Amino acid sequence: MKHNSGALNGIRVLDLTHALAGPFCTQVLADHGADVIKVEPLDGDFFRRMGPFTEDDQERHYGGLFQSCNRNKRSISLDLKSAEGKDILKKLAAEADVLVENYRSGVLDKMGVGYETLKTINPRLVYTSVRGFGDKAGGASPYIDWPAFDIVAQAMGGWMGITGEDADHPVKVGGGAGDTAAGLFAAFGTMTALWHARNTGQGQYVDVAMTDSILALSELVVSQYSYVGVSPQPVGNRIPGLAPFGTFKVKDGVIAIAAPHNAQFHLLCKMINQPELIGDPRFANEPLRWENNVELTQRIEEFTTLHTKKELRELFGGKIPFSPIYTAEDIFSDPHFEARKMLPKVDQPGSSKKVSVPGVPVKLSVSPGEVRSRAPMLGEHSQEILEDVGFTDENIKLMFEKGSVFSGKKPL
Repeated sequence: MKHNSGALNGIRVLDLTHALAGPFCTQVLADHGADVIKVEPLDGDFFRRMGPFTEDDQERHYGGLFQSCNRNKRSISLDLKSAEGKDILKKLAAEADVLVENYRSGVLDKMGVGYETLKTINPRLVYTSVRGFGDKAGGASPYIDWPAFDIVAQAMGGWMGITGEDADHPVKVGGGAGDTAAGLFAAFGTMTALWHARNTGQGQYVDVAMTDSILALSELVVSQYSYVGVSPQPVGNRIPGLAPFGTFKVKDGVIAIAAPHNAQFHLLCKMINQPELIGDPRFANEPLRWENNVELTQRIEEFTTLHTKKELRELFGGKIPFSPIYTAEDIFSDPHFEARKMLPKVDQPGSSKKVSVPGVPVKLSVSPGEVRSRAPMLGEHSQEILEDVGFTDENIKLMFEKGSVFSGKKPL
């Protein structure tokens, strides 16, 4: 399953991650050509057992969540508690450029395969960890041993405190943004460390915390409190200081409009047949429009509630920043996502039909990333990966028989 395309072709990544944050990081690297080897325990990444599953899939090697963040990877399944498993990991690390893991802090150290051990085997190794509250390398948090999921990162990092209709009803961002934001930062950090390693031969530890990643994207929280000592509160779909900016009721649902600047606002007023709003002193400039945004919203909805999403699309589309609120069905039927190859199809083991996964959003003109292959079955590539690092067929057979390596011959 090896390939020779993508900007990161030639880089080997050991992926000792599970759930979403770590796998998303390594998938970004795999999409752009890195050879990512997913090193899983004998019972596999627990995300394999998460749905959804297709109706005809009786094998259930993995569900949709695993498929969505593990394409383009190879899998080997090891018992890292065994001497053979640790030996294999060390051999793999000796030839790897990167290792990414998201175990609890100190777990791999206690097993004898942590950063301090592996860097003596491979001084140029970039070792990246993604944890809820980071590791001691970047500053030991008092919560270093706390477990975390997406909602924990969003709650502590600042997003939930400003998301929702009011302070009594905080809402997390849909999807696992607390994981994927951290995964993106981890991928970026890994690449910057790789650049350094290529120039100097020196690897390093890349320490990423999910909570830090959310805070880094909470510019409103930091600027409001730092500059004026105010803790911002949830304001629904609006942004303080900008109006009109948010969601507006229409005849058959809700749409999003963002026309806060004078030129955009003046054009909107003309399109909704209310040019008198341009000369209204309450809406004369951006700060005043925000101050009077409730009244402004009411005036705009006097027009939008008389029209359908389709009618408003024809009126506003291409003229002011606007969109209907899309459902999954809308996304799958919109030509934008087809033109941008954002819903590629891959095989699903155990199913007769192909399934879609999110595409590669970064488009490179010369060395583009791509979805080349489905997510691997557990241990699917154990044989070829062991051969890569010099184990003989006889040795491999013995490890399979002892159970220190899973041969990948049967589903979970």
